[in-house]
Amino acid sequence: MAYLMGVDIGTSGTKTSLFDEDGNTVCSSTHEYPLYQLNAGWAEQEPADWWNAVVGSIRDVIAESDVDVNEIKGLGLSGQMHGLVMLDTDGNVLRRSIIWCDGRTAAECEEITELVGAKRLIEITANPALVGFTASKIMWVKKNEPALFEKCAKILLPKDYIRYMLTGEFATDVSDASGMQLLDIKNRCWSDEVLHKLGIDKNKLGKVYESCEVTGQISFKAAAETGLSRFTVVVGGAGDQAAGAVGSGIVAPGLVSSTVGTSGVVFAHMDNIEIDRLGRVHTFCHAVPGKWHVMGVTQGAGLSLQWFRNNFCASEMETAKAMNVDPYYLMDIEVNKIDAGCDGLIYLPYLMGERTPHLDPDARGVFFGLSARHTRAHMQRAVMEGVAYSLLDCMGIINEMGITATEVRASGGGAKSPLWRAMQADMFNTDIVTVNSSEGGALGAALLAGVGAGIYKDVESACAHTIKVTQKTSPDLGHRNVYMKYYPVYKSLYNSLKDEFKKINRR
Repeated sequence: MAYLMGVDIGTSGTKTSLFDEDGNTVCSSTHEYPLYQLNAGWAEQEPADWWNAVVGSIRDVIAESDVDVNEIKGLGLSGQMHGLVMLDTDGNVLRRSIIWCDGRTAAECEEITELVGAKRLIEITANPALVGFTASKIMWVKKNEPALFEKCAKILLPKDYIRYMLTGEFATDVSDASGMQLLDIKNRCWSDEVLHKLGIDKNKLGKVYESCEVTGQISFKAAAETGLSRFTVVVGGAGDQAAGAVGSGIVAPGLVSSTVGTSGVVFAHMDNIEIDRLGRVHTFCHAVPGKWHVMGVTQGAGLSLQWFRNNFCASEMETAKAMNVDPYYLMDIEVNKIDAGCDGLIYLPYLMGERTPHLDPDARGVFFGLSARHTRAHMQRAVMEGVAYSLLDCMGIINEMGITATEVRASGGGAKSPLWRAMQADMFNTDIVTVNSSEGGALGAALLAGVGAGIYKDVESACAHTIKVTQKTSPDLGHRNVYMKYYPVYKSLYNSLKDEFKKINRR
C-alpha cells in the first residue's frame, strides 16, 4: 500500500501526519515552538524552529509507524499564511519571520494603496491592503531595515521555506501566494504591475505552481536529516485554509466550510472567480487547479470562548481535570439549560479587532443587554451565539456574491460542540455536517501529494475516495426565529459603537 505524508506548519507548532491511500491516519506527531513579540502588536518566529519541528515530527512518525519509507510516495505542505521569510544569496535566513498576526504595517498598507490605487489593488489581488498580508511586511523591511533588504535574494512563505529545506527548490503554490498581495488572482501568476509599483524584484519570488503539482523531491541532505526517501515527491501544497478545505472535501460548488478555531472562517469553493468589490471577504486561488475560493474571517471565534473559559470557568476546568474530560464538554451542559437568544443578551466577538465584515483593528468585545436576571451561563451562551452571528455576517456576504451553500461542513475545535453546530444550522438555515477526519490541513496536504504522486486522478477524486459525511445537524425553526429577532440588533451595534471604539484605542 502507498502512504502519504502531510506536514502542517502552524503558528503554535508543526503537525506531521501519515495516511494510507484511503485517508486513514496511521500516526501523527506535533512539535511546538515559541512566538516572539518584541513590541506591542509585533509577532515573529524563527524559521529554524519550524525546520527543527518538521524534522522532529517526521522522524517521530517514521519511527512510530514502522512503515517502509520507500512506500511514502508523496509529501504535501500546509502552512500558516502571509509570513515573510527572507534569505540571502547562500540560502541563509536574514531575520526572524514576521508572521500573519503581526500588526506593525498600517503605514505600509496606506503606501501600497496609494502606489497601486485602492480599486486597482482589489481588481488584481482581490483584496484591499491588509497588515496581515506579506506585501506590507516586505515594504516595512524595505523602509526600516534597508541594509538587510539589500542582502535579500529570496522571499518565501513559511511552508515554502520548509519546501526549500526539503528539496532545495524555491517555489510556492497559488493558494498561499494569493495571501501575499502580489499575485494576479484571476490569472494565477505574479502581478508585474503590482511588483513594479511596489519596487519588488520578481526574481526574489519562487516559481508559482498549482497545489497538486510536483515541485521537487527530497534532497540528499533532507533525507539524511528526516529519514525520508529521496524519491518521495513534494507537491505545491496549500495555505492552511485551502488545505483544510481540501481535508474537509470543500472542492465543488455549493460546499462551504465553517471553521471555528482561534479565528472563525466561512470558506466557499468557486468554479469561477468572484470578488467582493468592497473587500469585506477574501478571494484567493483554491488548491483545486483552476478554481478559486472566497472566505470571510472573524478574528475572535474560538478565542472568545477560550477567553471566557480561562477567566470565568475555573471550577469547570478543575472538575474536568478530575473527570479527565474536556472543560468545554461541561460548559456545554450548562449552556444547554439556557434558551436560545439568552433573554436578550448579545455579545460582539471583537476581542482582536475584526476583519469581516468590518475591517477594523479598533473594534472590541461587548456584552450588550446585560441585566440582573442573566447568569454566567447566559454570558457563555451569548459568547457562542455572538461568534455564530459573526459567522453569519461572513455567510451573508458570500451569499450576496451569488454563492449558495447546499451543505455546510463544520471543522475546527468548535465542530466538536453539538451546541455550536446547532447554532450555526439555525442561523444559516441549512444542515451542518461533520466528516470522518479531523486532520484538516495535514490531510488536505497529503491528498494533494497523492494527486501529484499519481495515486488519485485529481483533487476531487481524492476527496471523494477518502472523505465521508458522518453527522448531520438540521435547523430548528423555533430557534431560528429567535435568532433572526436579535440578529438585526447584533448588526446595528457595531455601527453604533465604531466611533467609541476608536476613542478608547487612541494612544
